[in-house]
Amino acid sequence: MASTIRVRATSSGDTTEVQALIQHPMDSGFVKNPAGELIPAHFIQQLTVEYDGKPVFIADWGPAVSKDPYVKFSFKGGKKGGDLKISWVDNKGASDTSTAKIQ
Repeated sequence: MASTIRVRATSSGDTTEVQALIQHPMDSGFVKNPAGELIPAHFIQQLTVEYDGKPVFIADWGPAVSKDPYVKFSFKGGKKGGDLKISWVDNKGASDTSTAKIQ
């Protein structure tokens, strides 16, 4: 299965900017399908980004985050050619991990 995470990371000076797009339905559990039945909640609970084995960004999410979330942030200390690891876990136990080289 292809990764559900697309990541771009660029370093400029001592700051690294990270952009990530995650494919996930992010269902709140409050929306009904065409038959009028509630669609069960299915959302990412935690997103973690690590550089050099240390977390640089952690987000605890709930059902209010929209479908296919986009995240953009920056951190100090990343270097060009370094590896970023981004991973998520959802409320149904599914998870995904991807790595990206800092440009």
